[in-house]
Amino acid sequence: MGQTQQTENNEEMDVKALQDMYKKFVMECPSGLLFLHEFKRFFGVDATGEASDYAENMFRAFDKNGDNTIDFLEFVATLNLVFRGDLEHKLRWSFKVYDKDSNGYVDKNELRSIIDSIYRVKRGTDTDTSDSQFALDEVVNRILQAVDSDGDGQISMEEFIRGAQQDQWLLSLFKLGMNPAGWVLAQRRRSAHF
Repeated sequence: MGQTQQTENNEEMDVKALQDMYKKFVMECPSGLLFLHEFKRFFGVDATGEASDYAENMFRAFDKNGDNTIDFLEFVATLNLVFRGDLEHKLRWSFKVYDKDSNGYVDKNELRSIIDSIYRVKRGTDTDTSDSQFALDEVVNRILQAVDSDGDGQISMEEFIRGAQQDQWLLSLFKLGMNPAGWVLAQRRRSAHF
């Protein structure tokens, strides 16, 4: 019984967070378009801070039509997906964050780049140590070995989703490591505008 109430409270919190972000979008973007620098400001991300690369990947995933802006419909659709979508939809969206060049595949460099961004956001620093780079390369190689079923050195969306659904560690890394809803809520709390 308590668990049902907690779920309802989480849903209410999500609805409140969504409503607050919609209001902020309308107030700060009367033109109806959000550019990358505004997106970063919207979520309180420094232009060169540890979350900057991560925010750029998020921006690209929000920008469904690839016009380098986020309109209100893209904003609403993406926030609804990251807060309320099912696992497969969240994984499809996360794949788009990983696929920096939007060619339908995640290669080793893209994988390394996004995993590095996630680690830097979690560490809260831009410093690079040889130990962390070695660990990063191990993670990237482990992902490729586990997911790249056809051995072509690239991960397709189907391989990405299948790998995450079959391996709890990968699911944690792909979905929860990205945790777009958590990132959005954390940035929302940090932002002085809320």
